[in-house]
Amino acid sequence: MKLSSKSLIFLAILFLLLLVANCHAQLSVDYYRNTCPNVESIVRSAVEMKFQQTFVTAPATLRLFFHDCFVRGCDASVMLASRNSTAEKDNPINLSLAGDGFDTVIKAKAAVDSVPGCQNKVSCADILAMATRDVIALTGGPSYAVELGRLDGRISTKASVRHHLPHPEFKLAQLNQMFASHDLTLTDLVALSGAHTIGFSHCSQFSRRIYNFKSKKRTDPALNPAYVKQLQQACPRNVDPRIAINMDPITPMTFDNQFYKNLQQGKGLLASDQALFTHKRSKDIVNLFASNNTAFEGSFVNAITKLGRIGIKTGNQGEIRRDCTMIN
Repeated sequence: MKLSSKSLIFLAILFLLLLVANCHAQLSVDYYRNTCPNVESIVRSAVEMKFQQTFVTAPATLRLFFHDCFVRGCDASVMLASRNSTAEKDNPINLSLAGDGFDTVIKAKAAVDSVPGCQNKVSCADILAMATRDVIALTGGPSYAVELGRLDGRISTKASVRHHLPHPEFKLAQLNQMFASHDLTLTDLVALSGAHTIGFSHCSQFSRRIYNFKSKKRTDPALNPAYVKQLQQACPRNVDPRIAINMDPITPMTFDNQFYKNLQQGKGLLASDQALFTHKRSKDIVNLFASNNTAFEGSFVNAITKLGRIGIKTGNQGEIRRDCTMIN
């Protein structure tokens, strides 16, 4: 039987759709129902305990998840340590990841493995995904069903981080290109940026905006002048560049849509964040999220679910690590 060119194109598209569907089908919200049915409550309890000890748990865990997924996929490769400092976590971009994020996953993994029947049944990658959802809920954000079934990757290299994570001075086109490479839309990009509502950044990441904008002795005109003065007081010229500043100066400990209201007022701490409002392509999305927290939360849940599907390892592509910091 000879197929027409139209039929061949249709079959090719159908095959690609089945491939994508199969990838997502390998993840499911009840993946551990037979192996560790109480895994979500076990992880949640461990995360709550850690969160009560220090608020940094929340932004640190959320950022860790993003940094993991964008490099080699959501496979907990960012957790792996190396004797000679050649792992992902040793890349200069990742050196600023707060230890509390790593510690949250390690403690939750220990809690899961201490339950009879659950030992070595749940991946570090899935624990990180669940912990991320839990810290979002603990800070007032939406709770959502987490798709599970990822395996842990066995490879982690410092070099693999390069060109995979956004820079704080990226323009919208650069950000959009990077997110699109992971099948994330412009709306997904703007929604995921809203995670900065509970984040913090170091003075070194924005000092050029408040002192020597474009190598001249002036400030970034996109920044609110009163906000510039606040930042200069918090980050004097010769301050330790590791000093951390809240990315949301209004409600820094609440997961809400204040981040977008700040952008409307020229209070986006990073140039890459403020670009979301100054660029006409994304401005309407920022305005929508600023005026409608429900719209923001819905888009955020959709986007972080898609984020969690990036580069997942299944079958013989990965393993369930006994220790999140080293391969078995």
